[in-house]
Amino acid sequence: MNKIEIIARRILGWKLNTWDKWYDYENGIFIQGFQPEQNLDHAMLIVKRLEDLGFTYTTKGVSEVCFNEVCATGDTLAQAITNAAYSLADNSTIADEWL
Repeated sequence: MNKIEIIARRILGWKLNTWDKWYDYENGIFIQGFQPEQNLDHAMLIVKRLEDLGFTYTTKGVSEVCFNEVCATGDTLAQAITNAAYSLADNSTIADEWL
């Protein structure tokens, strides 16, 4: 799985409908073209979800983000949010072939 898939599945709880369309069961909507690294609105969906799960979101300038103690940087705020979320969600102990 790539970074976007891991975030969509493990943090947001979405299911892949087609190659570029996700289904949000919680809200009963389809999300097409989910690109949180390039789209700040998409990245803020991640922030809201993590805050709902109890994480504290803080920024340090425009290119560093922290969720509790997990911090990451990026060229943009959206990229930093995506990188920090990926650091939280990545579970490399499970082989991709098993998912």
